[in-house]
Amino acid sequence: MSCRLAIVLLGATLLAPASAAHAAGTPTESGSPIDDQGSSYHYRTYVTAITPHEQGLSVEVLEFADRLLLRNRTGQTVTVYGYSGEPYARIQANGTTEQNVRSPAVYLNTNFYANVTVPSSASASAPPKWVVLDRTGELEWHDHRIHWMSPVKPPEVTDEGRRTKIFNWSVPIEVGDRAGKVDGELFWVPQSSKAPAGAILALILIVLVGAALVFVVRRRRARSSPPGTGSSQAGESSARKEAW
Repeated sequence: MSCRLAIVLLGATLLAPASAAHAAGTPTESGSPIDDQGSSYHYRTYVTAITPHEQGLSVEVLEFADRLLLRNRTGQTVTVYGYSGEPYARIQANGTTEQNVRSPAVYLNTNFYANVTVPSSASASAPPKWVVLDRTGELEWHDHRIHWMSPVKPPEVTDEGRRTKIFNWSVPIEVGDRAGKVDGELFWVPQSSKAPAGAILALILIVLVGAALVFVVRRRRARSSPPGTGSSQAGESSARKEAW
């Protein structure tokens, strides 16, 4: 494989979007909070506390303010509750992740602004109907409580160039038989760059790796040149072979 081809393939690998499995209730692209210029999100949401504090229980934010990822390694069942206090999803002690398809939140979460019709089969007062999603011990879901529920700019934002807190949020959970919650904060952030940070990092890596490959190949060719070869002849040969 030539050095040029290796660099191209490496670049394609680094820039290709990573595939991820999403739980039911992920908003469609039409509901994505992208501004009119197609630039990155103005919102950032952060997890500030998880109670009860349990070793093996973690929650992180995905895509700025879009989804939560809960990992359960506690050896206990962890349940997430919906918008009306109904069981929405749970991760059992053995790592089985399930979703209550009778929870209205399952359907409300399929659109970023909850502009959907909830089927009559879903009710917060109905007995849960659990459906297995996977057995990874993880739950990834969109939650309307962690983001701004309107395409209109929040009234708290009086200066778009300043980082501004929008609100505190809380998602109720249960660990074993103990009630708990995931607390966080939502912020408006100014637009600092049109280029995603991941793409910039990938480009830097491509340049560095490409330079390293060129250096290694040229050193190997220099070592393999016959002794006594004139510098002019070697230079001309190298130029013919490396016209890139």
